[in-house]
Amino acid sequence: MLRALLLALRQLDDPAFAAPLFKGALGAALALLALAAACSAGIAWLAEGQAGWIAAIAPWLGGAAGLLLAWWLFLPVMVAIAGAFAGEVSTAVERRHYPGLPPPEGASVAAQAWWSVRFGLRMALVQLLLLPLLLVPVVGFTIALAISARWLGIGVLEGTAQLRMTTQAAEAARRARPGQTWLLGLALALLGLVPVANLLVPVLGTAAATHLLHRSNE
Repeated sequence: MLRALLLALRQLDDPAFAAPLFKGALGAALALLALAAACSAGIAWLAEGQAGWIAAIAPWLGGAAGLLLAWWLFLPVMVAIAGAFAGEVSTAVERRHYPGLPPPEGASVAAQAWWSVRFGLRMALVQLLLLPLLLVPVVGFTIALAISARWLGIGVLEGTAQLRMTTQAAEAARRARPGQTWLLGLALALLGLVPVANLLVPVLGTAAATHLLHRSNE
């Protein structure tokens, strides 16, 4: 798994990564800003009719709560973004490192899109259910991160595998690599907690997952 991540990092300067990276960063920024704005507006609406000072600070409290929620929900957002641009990144990796591969014949676009939507919603629900654990110092956060890492690894690896196989075969390929899946998810989850650096998660995750799928013994 470490080898796959290192290979992905070394290819970050590939011009083919530029467009997915830019579009992914833009998509993440818009999604998270929309979430923060929605929280701010929601709390302001709930505070209507309250004392003046409560109504005045409500939008600010809502915005802060929205940013915190957006930070925690960044991982499912990244899974969705990675799925949208996985093809471009995976193609660039295969072109450089595995030029002898036959053309990909993966799941249909509709099947991939439906899987991404369902998985993204399930992961978002899991992230929301894990929120109370963040109130428990160290132990709670560690447990939440470990669970999030598992889901993130599943999302990135299966989503990438579907570019070359059916959704059922992609699930089987992921199940054959339980340790690698979790370690990949953990590395990406840790990176996802770092502002700005977290924008690299979709590209790095897809590139590393591509290597894992073609280097089953590493």
